Amino acid sequence: MSNLPETSPVLHLLIADGNDRAGRARHRAARGRSSAESFAAVIADLAPGTACHCLAPADAEADLPPGGLDAYDGLIFTGSTLQIRDATPEVMRQVALMRTALEAGLPVLGSCWGLHVAVAVAGGSVGESPRGPEYGLARGLALTAAGAAHPFLAGRPARYDAPAIHCDAVTALPPDAAVLAANDRLDVQALALRFGAGTFWGTQYHPELDLDDLATLLRLSADEVVAAGLQPDRAAVEAEADDLDALARGPDPARAERRGLGREVLDATRRRREIGNFLGGLVGTRAVGM
Repeated sequence: MSNLPETSPVLHLLIADGNDRAGRARHRAARGRSSAESFAAVIADLAPGTACHCLAPADAEADLPPGGLDAYDGLIFTGSTLQIRDATPEVMRQVALMRTALEAGLPVLGSCWGLHVAVAVAGGSVGESPRGPEYGLARGLALTAAGAAHPFLAGRPARYDAPAIHCDAVTALPPDAAVLAANDRLDVQALALRFGAGTFWGTQYHPELDLDDLATLLRLSADEVVAAGLQPDRAAVEAEADDLDALARGPDPARAERRGLGREVLDATRRRREIGNFLGGLVGTRAVGM
């Protein structure tokens, strides 16, 4: 369902898939599409008619279409299995794209990996999550004073849960950054920053993930979930994933109660709130310039 007025101008978005070639292949094998393609499907639901171009900036041969970044109203960075601290060519090519986009003044949205790339570009640090990973859901997210007043989190309650899959996190803030949400596991769950002429809004959690996508990622990460002590064994991970798959198909109050899932997770519009707010901000910018 669209969050935007029917008369909204057509947006042109570049979606940067954070995974390398092997990572994209794993996602396609498990989910039928890459992370960028999944994000584009969410955009199509929230803002029908939006023109999305998916790019794989980890690849050496990845090229922007004619017109370069000037052809786009915004850039979106997906999640990834890569780690900033490895500084491989696949990582550094993405750092270069983020730097170029922000210096050019392009609005950027980032989920998980996208947050890490932006923070690294702006002078902050990313490393192993100091209080452990999150797999499945980030629980008890709390708006900061800055977050309660920021358009990125408009419509979020004071406390909420959200899909999350990560073992790395922001460990030091860059200049001109504001923490918008946190929880007892992590001090930076949502952030806004300025760098160059650009602005970045990002989350450590994954507002783009549908519940069946989250189930798939849990299955792919089953060994890590067990090693982190978040589930006792692979059978428990599979049971949680099965419940998420069932909830993706339709309401099931008993399963939702068993998993402690409320409206902010179960309702797609609420779960995707940050993406809708980012798109709304782009539409407002376009409308002013028309």
